[in-house]
Amino acid sequence: MDPIRLDSFDVFVAIVRCGGFRAAALERGVSSSALSQTMNALEEALGIRLLNRTTRSVFPTEAGQRLLERLAPALSDIRLAIAEVDELRDSPSGTLRINAPAPAVDHVLCPMVFDFMDAYREVKIEIISDAAVIDIVEQGFDAGVRFGKQLAQDMIALPLGPALRYAIVASPDYIKRCGQPLTPHELVGHDCIKRRFPGGTLVTWRFAEGSEEIEVTPTGRLTVSSAHNELQAALAGRGIAHVFDDYAEPHVQTGRLVELLSDWSPALPHWFLYYPSRRLPSAAMRAFLDYMRSYDWKAKNAFDAR
Repeated sequence: MDPIRLDSFDVFVAIVRCGGFRAAALERGVSSSALSQTMNALEEALGIRLLNRTTRSVFPTEAGQRLLERLAPALSDIRLAIAEVDELRDSPSGTLRINAPAPAVDHVLCPMVFDFMDAYREVKIEIISDAAVIDIVEQGFDAGVRFGKQLAQDMIALPLGPALRYAIVASPDYIKRCGQPLTPHELVGHDCIKRRFPGGTLVTWRFAEGSEEIEVTPTGRLTVSSAHNELQAALAGRGIAHVFDDYAEPHVQTGRLVELLSDWSPALPHWFLYYPSRRLPSAAMRAFLDYMRSYDWKAKNAFDAR
């Protein structure tokens, strides 16, 4: 058997995890052809095909799947060993990969990360905006962010950022044309801007006032897949939007949007940052967790409001 470079196995795992050469090449900052050459050399050295390649997808052969099942924990142990060696450095270093939905990235994660990077200049951070529920360990992330605390049992979850609330907003032009709903029941028949989750389900609008709780399935002609587009449609007078207050507040302050049904806005869970409990966090990850725990969100919000 020809000598095998150990980093070839990491390339193999990355290609399978990313679902193809192009995505893996983008993640690693190299060319697709370079990864293809590495895989060809690995398969030639092992004397067996590890990947089935089609024009649209890449997936492991039976031999590749068996190798993958053994490699994943081994590579995890190697990364852990490197992290333990990193403990001897004067300051944390390395790369943190975090998976989070776009609203959390926009209003919570990025502001804190920017400040964290000023404090820890040897730490690199990669943020992937994604609302889909994934296995962060399998996908190679150090941490993830989700709404509420409904997470796998083997995860540690920490509250991230201030309390959340949804805002129901519409443009003055829309209200002039179509009227202003005074209760959630009156939303029926209005042109509400619907949003669909990555899994295909539509976002349901929930309201509460005192002991009364109401759930509304929005009706309207426009359906989007992101809060950015929902807000954009509301600003254009296309209907009523249901977005996190962080998105709406700047436009409410300038008069471009009007908040509706504010008395019916229920208390919501925080965003939560979660990470595997079964794996010792690296020095960079521990520094990030400590920084997050001590972060002054009130001061940050006051600064942003100026």
